[in-house]
Amino acid sequence: MKVLLVTRHFPPGGGGGVQRPLKFASHLPALGIETHVLAPDVAGAVPDQELELPTQAWIHRVRYVGPRAARPSEELVGKQGIARVGTQAALFGRKLLVPDENAPWSTLATPVAIRLVRREGIDVVLTTSPPPSLHLLGAAVKRATRAGWVADLRDPLTSHPHRRGYESQLARLKEKTAGGVGKLVASQADAIVAVSDAIAEEMRALGPKGTVATIANGCDFDDFAGLEHHASTRLRITHAGHFHGKRDPKPFLRALAGSGLDDVVARFAGDFRAGDREYAESLGLGDRIELLGDVSRRRSLELQRDSEALLLLIPESGGRGRGVLTGKIFEYLAAERPILAAVPPDGAAAQLVRDTGAGVVVPSEDEDAIRQALRDLHARWKAGSLNGTPLSDEWRRRLSRSGRVEELADLLRSLA
Repeated sequence: MKVLLVTRHFPPGGGGGVQRPLKFASHLPALGIETHVLAPDVAGAVPDQELELPTQAWIHRVRYVGPRAARPSEELVGKQGIARVGTQAALFGRKLLVPDENAPWSTLATPVAIRLVRREGIDVVLTTSPPPSLHLLGAAVKRATRAGWVADLRDPLTSHPHRRGYESQLARLKEKTAGGVGKLVASQADAIVAVSDAIAEEMRALGPKGTVATIANGCDFDDFAGLEHHASTRLRITHAGHFHGKRDPKPFLRALAGSGLDDVVARFAGDFRAGDREYAESLGLGDRIELLGDVSRRRSLELQRDSEALLLLIPESGGRGRGVLTGKIFEYLAAERPILAAVPPDGAAAQLVRDTGAGVVVPSEDEDAIRQALRDLHARWKAGSLNGTPLSDEWRRRLSRSGRVEELADLLRSLA
């Protein structure tokens, strides 16, 4: 059979959103599914030239139109007068795009997708979000051709776990519009794939036409092959990834500042909001914090393996954070270093960390609990007992990315 994977995030673009579609495109051909990928022609906000394209998939590009900057608030930093007004005007124009800022590209890519489906004899179109606008493309292709349509959801469509409570009326309107995309997906898609059970349950509540399946992200153990952990004179705890919405490093930073541990350094590989940088400076952390900025995925993996511990931060978000099960969790598990998980204690991430024995769980915003967990990790490290956290063979089998893609392949075949 033949599948067309439509994604906004694909190499040479980097960042966390790339890995799921990239691994789909890498593993599906080996399972006997001819795979075509439709993606933008630009690297995006976080280019990573070290990422390799899948060798057995057909890659099709459409010129990207629309905003390209990763975070609107960062564009205003340091700008004054006319320059600031001009930037604010451009950002307001971006906010008017619904259901998201990638809608222009999704619109431009729709006729290209239809032509590809007809020319290549595509059996199933797989659209993966975010951004939600890609699912408008999927619905249009389904109407125009006989191809089946599968919607893959990496984030919720009907709610957003990282949405700030004080967001503007326009932002709330955009979230409502994304909810409309969720209803479209439920009514038109032949199948829905969700990255977590919480997202799957949200879609089932809409009375979907097709099957709803949870296919979580997985561990890419081979990506860590050859990477080593080296002894250090400081306890290095590393956070890999970006901060956005309600994801907040401040409780951890306060806990570190008040821990009394001078030989602990927190390393942040990924962007750090200007306000968070200023807050960290105000705490006087000095060399106990390292802001490494955006790094390549390869460098991120090296840092994770060569750490004494890894930091996972998931906000409560009024209860919505309980269902978050990001790809970063699986990457940390594959790195096999102890995890300090400041997450909703009754959520999916907490349960996975406990079940695998890969680390310690503390509530997201409980500064005292985080501080005590840091001290416990430090005591174990000083005693020489803070070792790696290798998964059992059974857990490696259950969490492997290749196994998850096999589940997707079975679903796609059922629709052909």
